[in-house]
Amino acid sequence: MFNLAVYLPYLVNRAGVRLAEAFSDELEAYGVTLPMWRVMAALDHRDGQRVGRLAAMTSIEISTLSRLLAAMERKELLSRRRSETDARSVTVSLTDYGRGITDKIIPTALRYEEVALAGFSAAEVEALKAMLVRVFENLDALDSVASSGRRQIA
Repeated sequence: MFNLAVYLPYLVNRAGVRLAEAFSDELEAYGVTLPMWRVMAALDHRDGQRVGRLAAMTSIEISTLSRLLAAMERKELLSRRRSETDARSVTVSLTDYGRGITDKIIPTALRYEEVALAGFSAAEVEALKAMLVRVFENLDALDSVASSGRRQIA
């Protein structure tokens, strides 16, 4: 019999939704949405990214990301500029204002991670993160399923 309570996609989604909802409430004070935060965090990690790489890093579909970047640019959180060598390539960077907001949010983000991982040893945290990265990478195998026209729903 199928047991939803121990089904991996359900467990990952359940934990993620709980974290996302609570964290989103905190982000409202900064006028930032959760997808905006993901972009800001990605740019904090590595500023000056191309849009395609940013889409991959944030798991935001490129057309959705383009609209999000436009909204963030209007809020003066980031800037976009065309490459001098490739007119099709756009590089995205945090503005000073965007970096300031990001720096204010990071301690809250780290507190949420700390709460979520309470009671785990350092080795367990490292193992959990490594396993989640591996699960994500394993899901690349679904790309061939999707491209063949068969969609699987978790």
